[in-house]
Amino acid sequence: MKQCMERLYNGIVKENPCIILMLGMCPTLAVTTSAINGLGMGLSTLAVLIFSNLIISIMRNIIPDQVRLPAYIVIVATLVTIVDLLLQAYVPSIYSALGIYIPLIVVNCIILGRAEAYANKVPPMPAMFDGIGMGLGFTIALVVIGAAREILGSGTVFGTTVLPEFVEPIAIFGRAPGAFLVMAILVAILNGLGITTAANKKVEGCDGCCATCAKGCSNAGKEEN
Repeated sequence: MKQCMERLYNGIVKENPCIILMLGMCPTLAVTTSAINGLGMGLSTLAVLIFSNLIISIMRNIIPDQVRLPAYIVIVATLVTIVDLLLQAYVPSIYSALGIYIPLIVVNCIILGRAEAYANKVPPMPAMFDGIGMGLGFTIALVVIGAAREILGSGTVFGTTVLPEFVEPIAIFGRAPGAFLVMAILVAILNGLGITTAANKKVEGCDGCCATCAKGCSNAGKEEN
């Protein structure tokens, strides 16, 4: 049970896939024009993560190593198709808003990464809690980014007006550059709180920019190659 709780905490806080590990940036930046879109994408990914981790863990001793990745993709694609059809049937507004990004969950690096790095090495229960933790971390990050962009870009959150009438929304936050601005602000806040991202953890004192790094570590050499 302790291991399961640790996976929850790591996924939400220590190893948050969006704002700590910097994974899944394509849907993070593309669909977070509003809080509800972020919530829809996050919950869809959460469902796929939970069941893909669980199924892959259960089948880890059955799937041959030679076809491991193709098998993972088939499992994930099946789950994504189910989620896609359920969204289309029951929440068509979110389905229309998310568009192509729902099918693209199949190649989301968070899902395949957790399958390869964790789910195929542990029993089903820890694997399932790893999926819950990572999925919740992803969902929370998307909702925070989407809410920030919606408030700043249109003065609303979840469709409810929150800014006074005399405050003019900043339209750029509702467009593509707004996603990068909000991500930059979040990373700056994390750095200010002393919470480092994956790039900062490569080597002590690393700022994540290998091109200008004076430390001459192995990562810098790889970047140049």
